Amino acid sequence: MSAAVSAAPPSPLSLHPMALKLGHLGLLPFALGALLIWLIGDRNLEAHAFVTLGTSAYAALVISFLGGIYWGFAFRMPETTAQPFIWGIVPSLGAWVAVVMPAYAGLVLQGVMLIVCYLVDRRLYPLYGAAAWLTLRFRLSAGAALCCFLAAAGS
Repeated sequence: MSAAVSAAPPSPLSLHPMALKLGHLGLLPFALGALLIWLIGDRNLEAHAFVTLGTSAYAALVISFLGGIYWGFAFRMPETTAQPFIWGIVPSLGAWVAVVMPAYAGLVLQGVMLIVCYLVDRRLYPLYGAAAWLTLRFRLSAGAALCCFLAAAGS
C-alpha cells in the first residue's frame, strides 16, 4: 500500500474527549454480542442465529467506518492521490463478505480485518496528522477483535 499523500500534511488532529467516551461505549455491542453468543449456546438456535448475525453486522459497520475515515482524510488534503479513496472501500468490501459467511468464519475474518485496519492506520495516520488517535485505535481494535474471536468460538 502506497503511503503517498500531498507534500503539505494537514494540521494535526487532536483527540476529542467525547471520542474517548463514545469509542469505549462502542465496545459494548461487541462484548454483549460475544457474551450472549456463549450464554445462549445451543439452547435456542433462533436467538443464537439472531445474536451472531447482529454481532457480525455491527462489526461490519465498525469496519466500514474505519475505512471511511480515509475519505475524510482525503477531503482535508488540498491535493491527494487515489490511495485513501481506494483503501477506504476495502474494509467495507471485506466486512460485507464476512457478514454473509457462516458466523464461525465471518467473525474470525472481521477480527482479522480489525487488526489489519489498525496496522494500516498505524502506518498512515501520522501522514494525515492523526497520530494522536493511535492509542485509542489500538485499544478499541484489540477489544473489538478479541470479542469477534470469542464470538466466533461460541458460534
